[in-house]
Amino acid sequence: MTEKDHNPSSTHPPLPPTSEDEQFSRLRLLRSRRVGLTTYKRLLTEHGTAQNALAALPEVARAAGVKGYEVCPEEVVKAELRRAHAAGARLIMQGTPAYPTMLDDVEDAPPFLWCLGDPELLQRPMISLVGARNASSLGTRMARALAQDLGGEGYVVVSGLARGIDTAAHLAALPTGTIAVQAGGVDVIYPAENTQLAQDIAETGLRLSEQPMGLQPMARHFPSRNRIISGLSRATVVVEAAAKSGSLITARDALDQGRDVLAVPGHPFDARAAGCNQLIRDGATLIRSAADVVEALAPLSGDAPELPLETPPPAPKKSSALRDVAALHRQILARLSPAPLAEDQLIRDLAVAPAEVAPALLDLEMDGKIARRHGGLLSRA
Repeated sequence: MTEKDHNPSSTHPPLPPTSEDEQFSRLRLLRSRRVGLTTYKRLLTEHGTAQNALAALPEVARAAGVKGYEVCPEEVVKAELRRAHAAGARLIMQGTPAYPTMLDDVEDAPPFLWCLGDPELLQRPMISLVGARNASSLGTRMARALAQDLGGEGYVVVSGLARGIDTAAHLAALPTGTIAVQAGGVDVIYPAENTQLAQDIAETGLRLSEQPMGLQPMARHFPSRNRIISGLSRATVVVEAAAKSGSLITARDALDQGRDVLAVPGHPFDARAAGCNQLIRDGATLIRSAADVVEALAPLSGDAPELPLETPPPAPKKSSALRDVAALHRQILARLSPAPLAEDQLIRDLAVAPAEVAPALLDLEMDGKIARRHGGLLSRA
């Protein structure tokens, strides 16, 4: 559904889900055809409740040129709830105390999270560990050491349940707490080789997903999953990553969300280290051990000691190239909407050299955040 402006029927802000009926209606609204995050939030803002938004949705679709529109049938949502009950999954909704605070601060935070395991882990400080699926022996050893030591420091380790670095991080953090963010339904284990690991995480840690129960993951779901991995966490640590990889998408998401990015350096001749070395070159913090991670972040508890009055405050750090790229991403997304805009007009509006804008547009297109149309037109996806 397009995001064309129309006269709002109400100026009510979105209300927290306070009843089972409202929760059911919100889930039904998001599961309705052509309703993405932006449309979902706009409809709640304009109509006050999900019930009102569902009633208005067919007319909104008709005004957008969609004929014969029908909202998601109630039975579809009931079937999802039955499947969740059978799997032992719990639904956590944005606006409730159980929803993770760090993720709530993210602009495109998921309205719903299906959880299997211990949801209390979402209330503890988290750090993401991500990296290559075809990880080297040294890479997996590093991931295990980081996960084990960070767990010992009180952090919950978040990763994506993929083979390689993700698997090593989850295994090492099982005793202290680990969260696996899945690209498909929370009851669908992918890859199959991690079936036992996924079961162990559900018993002692937490598996979660924003996708409907039973959904088989597709390629387009993984970039969306990555924003949750970074959004849950105070920082994202990249252990091994190729120059073009999902781990770098997670790192870019972290920067867009205002989070720290840290990377483990690798040999220049190893393609699996190219992404990490690139991140460090562009300003990410170089990591050799968990101690480096802890040092790079604020303490988990306690206030920082006060400086003596005669001590001048530390000079602000210069923004790195990595953060400049993240800032450019935010500027581009702020100027784009579902209505197409000419690329040359966008460049003029940004007042940035075309050579700088082009790679940023490519990054955002690969992340699925913008769409390129005929005639040199761009729009937000």
